[in-house]
Amino acid sequence: MKGTGKSVKKRKKDSDLKENVVFNIQSIIMSVLMAITLVTIVTMGFLLYQRFKLAIDKMAVSNTEATVESTVDRVNSDLLDIRQIFNAANYNIVQEFDISSEKFAEQFSLLYEVNSDKIESLALYGNEGRLIASEPVAVEKENIDVKGQDWYKNAESAIENVHFSIPHIQNLYEDGLYRYHWVVSLSRYVDINDGEIPGSGVLLVDMKYSVIEDVLKQINDSSEGIYYYMISRDGQMIYHPRKTEMARGLFEENSLKASGYEEGTYEITTDGHKESVVVGNIAYTGWKLIGVVPESVQTARINNFRYYIFTTIMVLMMMLLEGNRLISRKISKPIRKLDESVKTYEAGGKTDIYIGGSSEIRHLGYSVQRSYERIETLMEEIIRQQNERRKSELDALQSQINPHFLYNTLESITWMIEAQKNEEAVIMISELAKLLRVSLSRGKTIIPVKDELQHSRSYMNIQLVRYKERFQMEFQMDKEIEDYCIVKLVIQPILENAIYYGVGNMDEDDEGKITVRGEKKEDDIYIIIEDNGMGMRKEVLENILKDNNKVPKHGSGVGVINVHSRIQLMFGEQYGLEIYSEPDEGTRVVIHIPAIPYTKENAEQLEMQKYIQGRDVDEKE
Repeated sequence: MKGTGKSVKKRKKDSDLKENVVFNIQSIIMSVLMAITLVTIVTMGFLLYQRFKLAIDKMAVSNTEATVESTVDRVNSDLLDIRQIFNAANYNIVQEFDISSEKFAEQFSLLYEVNSDKIESLALYGNEGRLIASEPVAVEKENIDVKGQDWYKNAESAIENVHFSIPHIQNLYEDGLYRYHWVVSLSRYVDINDGEIPGSGVLLVDMKYSVIEDVLKQINDSSEGIYYYMISRDGQMIYHPRKTEMARGLFEENSLKASGYEEGTYEITTDGHKESVVVGNIAYTGWKLIGVVPESVQTARINNFRYYIFTTIMVLMMMLLEGNRLISRKISKPIRKLDESVKTYEAGGKTDIYIGGSSEIRHLGYSVQRSYERIETLMEEIIRQQNERRKSELDALQSQINPHFLYNTLESITWMIEAQKNEEAVIMISELAKLLRVSLSRGKTIIPVKDELQHSRSYMNIQLVRYKERFQMEFQMDKEIEDYCIVKLVIQPILENAIYYGVGNMDEDDEGKITVRGEKKEDDIYIIIEDNGMGMRKEVLENILKDNNKVPKHGSGVGVINVHSRIQLMFGEQYGLEIYSEPDEGTRVVIHIPAIPYTKENAEQLEMQKYIQGRDVDEKE
């Protein structure tokens, strides 16, 4: 019996010891979880608040930039319509018909009727300010000094340009209803056909101010504290949503300072308050559209979120603290198993992590398992960063393309215009526009082969005009390859070299010729640029794809290395250029790229350097 009593006491002592151990574990876990909960919630709340504050600032500015950009596009479109009306009046009516003919009056009236929703009036004045024609038909006011009007003086001072005035009330004609019409005047010095006597005068088109006002009023009505206004190149106000307050002296806008800003986004301080200013340029006019994001707009949104985040943190904190208290008793057993499995994993053993017990312990187990996923994510991030670095290298190489061609082309166009060779100038401008459209490509590096060929044809059409067709150009391209991917601006530098170092300086009797051929062989595409020009010396040929310092710098001397590097960066080292040349025999350059069909998905994958990686994996398998 004594032995039995001792055994009972021993079991009771062991039970009390276990309960104390469990209680100690629970207390420690409870304390740690409470501390972690408090620190985590407060930290996450602070970080979330800071992140949201930064996001609000960026979002407000980003939305304003988007609004300014879309509004500029819309205003540019409206102004383009008005310019087209103006050009139609000048070239299709004033230049075509005698001003005393019925056909002139009929066409003049018809043009106004068709566009009366956009223009207030249409008028033609003689050289001495005499009114020749106007629509709608109106009587000119007495004692009106037309030649003293700004629009008339601007037209006389620079006769080649169309001039835009700032908004003003047009007071040239009698109006029995005493109405005031706000307009923007477009004027230009024009030639007039008056019988057998040639003359000159000023064409005036008054655009309705509402064309601009309605657009800006619409975006200001939905801006929620952000406002937009428009100024001229010298700071004169064209539109402001608070113009009434400005007229009364209740609000002041530093438009003169804003007129000095270039297109872009600025952070400035006005009367001790920070605000973001977004500036957009209106084409043809020199006007600027200004979007202003006051600090008060961002502060109000941040304050609202501050109350929300504080309430959320408090509720979440109470829920987590209570939950920690309830579940801490359940994790004393599984925590050891979890600890053992983690130690086994740390020692290099099996990677199965124990998952059991309470949700917190399961969460810890899942967290360790997710570390594998995070490692994979980090590896993908490293690859992504490497790809971005490669893309940056591509962009840097692409930016090295010699701009002298553009300068020379613009100078040639200027010379043609001065020499009254308008048809040749129009051709040059049209081809230059096509060339620049492909060059920009909305910031894309990968384009279809047919776009690259269009760019090359436009370039060569311009060069043929500049070189007065001293050489011949021929494209022999298989239609099959036009819808495959290519790095943009790889053919033009080769063509430039073929002109500068090949056929450009040959005599007309030598019949210089450049040929561009393209074909698909198996899984690759080959584009060959060949000329019968001067060729290259052996030492130049050996270094032209290796050393920038040993190639000529005239024209696009470094363009060959540039093209070779960009192709290899995009498609791999097995692709690029091959060059064959003999002095006085000519040069042949072969562009070797993979045959990848041009689709939106393939282009995006190439931009991200994923297509080639996937292709390499398939080849290895």
